[in-house]
Amino acid sequence: MESPELKYSHVMRSLVSGGVAGLVTDVVLFPVDTIKTRLQSQQGFVKSGGLRAIYSGLAVVSAGSVPGAALFFLTYDTCKRHLSSHESPLSTLLSGQIVSAACGETVACLVRVPVEVVKQKTQVGHSRSSLLSAAQVFKQSGIKGFYRGFLATVCREIPFAAIQFPLWEALKQKLAKSTNSLEVTTFHSAIAGFVAGGFAAYVTTPLDVIKTRTMLKSGSFQSPVNVALKLFKEQNPIKVLFSGAGPRTFWISVGGFLFLGSYQFVSNSVLQT
Repeated sequence: MESPELKYSHVMRSLVSGGVAGLVTDVVLFPVDTIKTRLQSQQGFVKSGGLRAIYSGLAVVSAGSVPGAALFFLTYDTCKRHLSSHESPLSTLLSGQIVSAACGETVACLVRVPVEVVKQKTQVGHSRSSLLSAAQVFKQSGIKGFYRGFLATVCREIPFAAIQFPLWEALKQKLAKSTNSLEVTTFHSAIAGFVAGGFAAYVTTPLDVIKTRTMLKSGSFQSPVNVALKLFKEQNPIKVLFSGAGPRTFWISVGGFLFLGSYQFVSNSVLQT
């Protein structure tokens, strides 16, 4: 059993490393995320704002990225340690990573979804600022309005994480081994994050489109299934479902480099203190 001091060390490592990684990534890559959102918007790229005001919504993202990423890594790292310490089918390396990533994403979405709702409405020009967007969401739907698209987001994030994190874990270990390194370095983690993030981003783009359309939908709530069925009725459903795939893949590839590289850097630094 872990000592209280060791548990505290693990918690602080996950919180600090995850929080820093989330903030760095979201702030640096925010314009690309805006372009991706406008490409996926139902009214189209130009009517959603084109290349104007591509930092709209940055304030709410900056405020939400730290707790969201910190919660993800706290849950992910804790689940990984717990599963690896028990002999069960779930304690195998791959399944443990998948379950840990799924749990981490679900918990993080409690913070991430309200931030995403406000951010995307600001990005496509529904309001001039994040504060006005939040007020508009609350006026129209109350608290539940901030969780519009929660199910769609979880349905996107779990498959994404189930692909990205086992691939990231495997690649960074292989890179460390190939360079005869005694530990996984920031560079190993960043390169592995770039590859794993890009691959996972591209194959889960249809889920991201469904999530975006669900969040941006005004009026009565619609389930992700209904939104997906409507998308399949479009004239060119494959093209629609992969709209924004280029910016999304680029954004998350670079994001994986920054996010998982930053996480490893801070994590290694915390371990050495």
